[in-house]
Amino acid sequence: MSLRLGHVPTIVVSSSQTAELILRTHDAIFASRPIFQASKIIGMSKGIAFSEYGPYWRSLRKLVASQLLSASKIESFAPMRKELVGSLVQSLKKAAVAHEVVDLSEKVGKLVEESTRRMVFGRSHYHRFDLKALIDETFNMMGAFNLADYVPYLGALDLQGLTPRIKKIAKSLDVVFENIIQEHEQIPSGPQSCEKDFMDMLLSLMNQPLNPSDENSSKIDRRVIKGIFIDLITATYDSSVFSVEWTISELLRHPRIMKLVQDELERVIGMNRMVEETDLANLTYLSMVIKESFRLHPVAPFLIPRESMEDIEISGYYIPKKSLVIINSWAIGRDPYVWSDNVEEFYPERFINNNIDLKGRDFQLIPFGSGRRGCPGLQLGLTTVTYVLAQLLHCFDWVLPNGMLPNDLDMSEKFGLSMPRAKHLLAMPTYRLPG
Repeated sequence: MSLRLGHVPTIVVSSSQTAELILRTHDAIFASRPIFQASKIIGMSKGIAFSEYGPYWRSLRKLVASQLLSASKIESFAPMRKELVGSLVQSLKKAAVAHEVVDLSEKVGKLVEESTRRMVFGRSHYHRFDLKALIDETFNMMGAFNLADYVPYLGALDLQGLTPRIKKIAKSLDVVFENIIQEHEQIPSGPQSCEKDFMDMLLSLMNQPLNPSDENSSKIDRRVIKGIFIDLITATYDSSVFSVEWTISELLRHPRIMKLVQDELERVIGMNRMVEETDLANLTYLSMVIKESFRLHPVAPFLIPRESMEDIEISGYYIPKKSLVIINSWAIGRDPYVWSDNVEEFYPERFINNNIDLKGRDFQLIPFGSGRRGCPGLQLGLTTVTYVLAQLLHCFDWVLPNGMLPNDLDMSEKFGLSMPRAKHLLAMPTYRLPG
């Protein structure tokens, strides 16, 4: 679909075939990002997600992929994830004994929030900052339709009153960011054997060239580190939480499927221990359940917009340079030509005997994007979601509260830059393991 938003020619892509043309065949032409007012003021245009394509972005992505989000770095935080998930299980055991209704959205949210804090800036005392509220407001502003982005000469008039809100967010994030940096600069990171958090790693590279092989490349300064910092906390805070709560919501509505997941967990893990991250690769049916959850409930209904860097013609359609390209991942996941007539049904078995994965190679299912601008934190996100789900489903049986029937569960969505449940997910646990 082609339209014009103010002065900006805009293409909305809602089919996997066209998405492949944009994200693979002509990826080099559509690899850049538009600069939005909110991302520029907040500092996100210095991070990976929203910076324009070029040498700066390429060096930045290489740095993050090698220093922060490598497989070995993600694995190094496994003990921390095990500790936090273990604490969650203990709190749920107490709730189960007391026959309490649990707010799973809140419980999982706090788990992921603490995990993110510990990875990004360690065991600091920054619980006094309501970082989650800041991230929520950041998402609200990034998801808002801002006239300044599409009719530039109206930007100075600020007809919607968005600029003061954006500047307030930027100032609040600056306060948190500067305090975290000062704490890390004042307190040594400890012996070499101690695991460094992401902020330690970034500060150790301060003032070095972003590209070590090019002394003339941009230096790693506070603005660069802040951009990465915002990317990391915004990408991990909500995405994992929403994925877990939507998956459990679907399982509560489909007890047959929940039973099949638990049967697999009993078969692979046994009933005498909890799940370890090393078990996750063997949980084939759970993997299909997670894929089906991402198909129906992508974390974001639209991928982060891209911008064309050249004039191009695709399938007979002319797309001028500087066009905004929006990939509708929600519509692609519900395309009946791809997923058959039962497209609205939660049916994990559709993934039996096919090789569709979540890594951006199969354009029928691209919740993490694809190509050059695919999400570099994909593996971290998948590990977190799979581990939390496996543990919750292995350790507990779950039912809806107050005798609610599965079909009565409210599955309304809150539409925005991300797409969480409109209402928190409430459920009652019963502990399954011995002891």
